[in-house]
Amino acid sequence: MYDLIIIGAGAGGLTAALFAARYKLNALVLSKDIGGLSLEASEIENYPGFISVSGAELMKQFSKQVDALGVEIRQEEVTRIEKKNNFVLKTDKKSYDAKSIILAIGTKRRTLNIEGEERFLGKGISYCANCDAPLFKNKIVAVVGGSDAAAMSALLLAEYAKKVYIVYRKSELRADPITVEKIKKSKKIEAIYNANVANISGKDFLESVSLDNEKALEIDGLFIEIGATPSLALTKPLGLNTDSLGYIAANERMETNVEGVFAVGDIVKKDLRQIITACADGAIAALYAYKYIKQIKK
Repeated sequence: MYDLIIIGAGAGGLTAALFAARYKLNALVLSKDIGGLSLEASEIENYPGFISVSGAELMKQFSKQVDALGVEIRQEEVTRIEKKNNFVLKTDKKSYDAKSIILAIGTKRRTLNIEGEERFLGKGISYCANCDAPLFKNKIVAVVGGSDAAAMSALLLAEYAKKVYIVYRKSELRADPITVEKIKKSKKIEAIYNANVANISGKDFLESVSLDNEKALEIDGLFIEIGATPSLALTKPLGLNTDSLGYIAANERMETNVEGVFAVGDIVKKDLRQIITACADGAIAALYAYKYIKQIKK
C-alpha cells in the first residue's frame, strides 16, 4: 500500500515525485516512458536556469534528482484505475494499491496521420514552435492549423524564418482578431486557405509538402498546430469532472472532484501549458496529497 502513486513521468509527475520525497511520503511513479512530450523538444530556451537545453536532457536531470531522493520510477503502463476503499492501479505487469493518486498523464498531439509524418519528426517536423523556432533561422517553414496556437506559432517563426506559410483547411483563420491582423501585416507570412497537407517528402530531412489543392511547397520545417486531446480513457471510471474539451477540472490545490485524486500538467484545464507550469502543478499537488494522507491517517 503506497501513500501516493503518480501516474506519468513528465515534468509535472517528476516534480510531484520530488516534493513527495521531501514530505516523506511512500510514493511510486508509474509511466510508460520518462519525460513525456518534453522529449520531443530539441531545444528549450524558456526554462529558468538553462540558456538552452534539450527536452531529453532536462527530463534526464529531473529523473536523476527524483532517483537520488529514493522515489522509484517504474516504466509500466497503467491500464486501469479502480476506486475502492483506496485506489487499485493495474499496469501491463502487475497491480498496485494507493491511498491517493496524482494524474500527470498529459495530452496527445493531434497528428496529420499521413505518411512521412512520423519519419520526419525531429528532422523538419515539429509540434512545438516555442521549442524549435530558433532552429529555422533564415529558412522556409509552414504551419498547419488556423487556431490561436497556430497563428502565434506563425508569428514566432516569422522572427526567425525568412518565409512562413500557414496552411489551413478553412477559408479564414479562427485566431483572435488582433493576432490575425498581425499576421496580415507581416511581410513574411503567407496564408494558404482551403487546403490540407496531403504528402510529405524528403530524403534524410523534410524537403517539401504537397497540398490537396495541387500546390507544392519547398520547405525546411513543418509545424503541426492542430490541437491536442486529453488522455482521458484511463480516468473515465473515476467520474472526474472535465470541461467541454475534456480537460480535467482541478482547483488551486490541484484537487479533482474525487477525494484523493489530484491532476497536474497538460491534462488540467488551464491557459498556459509549459514545462514550468507543469512543475508548479506537481509541487502543489504533492503538498496537498501530503496533507490529505495526514488527514486520513489521523
